[in-house]
Amino acid sequence: MYMKTGMKCEVWKLNKRIGIGVENYKTLIENNYYYIDKTMMLKELADQKGIAGLFTRPRRFGKTLTLSMIQTFFEDERTKTGEKIDNSHYFDGMNIMAAGEKYISEMGKYPVIKISLKSAKQPDYKMAYECLKSMIIKEFERHSYVLKGDLSAKNKERYQDIIDEKAEESRYAISLQFLSQCLKEYHNKNVIILIDEYDVPLENAYFNGFYDKMISFIRSLFESVLKTNDALEFAVVTGCLRISRESIFTGLNNLKINSILSNNYAEYFGFTEPEVISILEAYGLSDKLPEVKLWYDGYIFGETEVYNPWSILNYVDTAISEKNPFPKPYWSNTSSNSIIKDLIEKADSDTKTEIERLIDGQSIEKPVYEDITYEDIYRTQDNLWNFLFFTGYLKVTDKRFEGREQYMMLTIPNEEVAYVYSNIIREWFHKQIKTLDLSAFYHSIIVGDAANVQKMLKEYLRKSISYYDNKEAFYHGIMLGLLTTMPDYSIESNREYGNGRPDIVMTPYDEENPVIVLEMKYCKKISEMEMGCEAAINQIEEQDYLAPFIEEGYKRILAYGICFCRKTCMVDCVEGKKDNRK
Repeated sequence: MYMKTGMKCEVWKLNKRIGIGVENYKTLIENNYYYIDKTMMLKELADQKGIAGLFTRPRRFGKTLTLSMIQTFFEDERTKTGEKIDNSHYFDGMNIMAAGEKYISEMGKYPVIKISLKSAKQPDYKMAYECLKSMIIKEFERHSYVLKGDLSAKNKERYQDIIDEKAEESRYAISLQFLSQCLKEYHNKNVIILIDEYDVPLENAYFNGFYDKMISFIRSLFESVLKTNDALEFAVVTGCLRISRESIFTGLNNLKINSILSNNYAEYFGFTEPEVISILEAYGLSDKLPEVKLWYDGYIFGETEVYNPWSILNYVDTAISEKNPFPKPYWSNTSSNSIIKDLIEKADSDTKTEIERLIDGQSIEKPVYEDITYEDIYRTQDNLWNFLFFTGYLKVTDKRFEGREQYMMLTIPNEEVAYVYSNIIREWFHKQIKTLDLSAFYHSIIVGDAANVQKMLKEYLRKSISYYDNKEAFYHGIMLGLLTTMPDYSIESNREYGNGRPDIVMTPYDEENPVIVLEMKYCKKISEMEMGCEAAINQIEEQDYLAPFIEEGYKRILAYGICFCRKTCMVDCVEGKKDNRK
């Protein structure tokens, strides 16, 4: 029994497991893993003969599993000795089996070439090329039964040379076209081509300095098998980013783009809301829908609302073993997020303002260009915003046309992605702190010069980004970052003193120096800052935070009340328990 879209199914009673990271369709079905039925995509593909379809979706949105499903359904799979393998049982009970005989008859009908380019993520061209060559050889070996057919002696020798690594690089660059011709001759059927993660070697090559070499090889590989190949039935190519036709898909007039802006196939990558409701019901988690929606929903593919499938599956898997699962940034933790880091680190004042607006839950309007290359990403900030949009870090909420330009209102899709921005901003701010000379700031804190502490703290805040979703916690982090390198002091955060937990306590190694206690507040209006400072000082006194140090016999104790409001702050200081403000 498998999950049908929009249907309630108490899968937990059937002991269905969550297949985290399982990208092979056969493995998923054989091991009774939970599977949301996406097989009606096969019907749509069967109607698109002769088309090379490029599907771009964010990472971890089911592209690899989808290609595996396509292969399992359509492939006339053979053993190495040429015996046919029957894969029809993998679709028992699936939606595609109710689509009609026209489509069922397509099952097991075509030879299939399926490759993934993700192994080419290597530090130099030689290693990347060797990985691509190894992947090609593996696919030739999988279809080596064709050598038992009626291939000419010349083609058999050429085929074996590729397997034995005797062929030149130029031969491997057009090898998929050659393999498709051999398969057509053996099966007397056109070939389906499936290429996964096509842009991984290009992105990697760009960041490692061998983009031109890699793009030349990939262009030859693709043009030969997709452009003028009379053995092609149809092709599906997947990746995260659409690369311009001029850079890699030159002259591919049969290339049909299906990006996150397209309505076609929109529901087949990621989970729709009815599907999410079904999986939560199946595992007894229906009450968790509001927080799941807040954290993992928000993507719009075409006009279809989509949840992040990787995060949903991880959340449910965690919930099976934990009583009260708390949402975590599962998807964002699978990537380095280097593009966002670069955007923030290289941001000018206008871009910083736009990042602030995004984190504040607002939208920014940007022109959208689908045809960009990795070489273009850093040429303008607009290209970086486009990259973030197409890779899942932003979503579209509205769009308009101005002449030939398409403009979109972009916002952060959900709490998980907002966490990425906030966390990277924290890292960026702490990195900036390490470059500052903070000796005057430290001296002012030690002597109780609240006015100068306030002045310098304002300067540091102006260099940061002003809005944070967990306000007091973030400003707490800023102060800890600033104080980390302060010499001659032990820094503690939220440790028990007196009748509570002061935000920060700084204990001197030399008792001649003062103990320093900091309590912080956040307010929304500048007019409320003075009141916030007073509340912080009162909390220190009412909770008796200073008592342990007075009892210990320290000669001086300074209590700081600090109130933050966006990019500004107010600082107050009290010595000991006496109202002796500086």
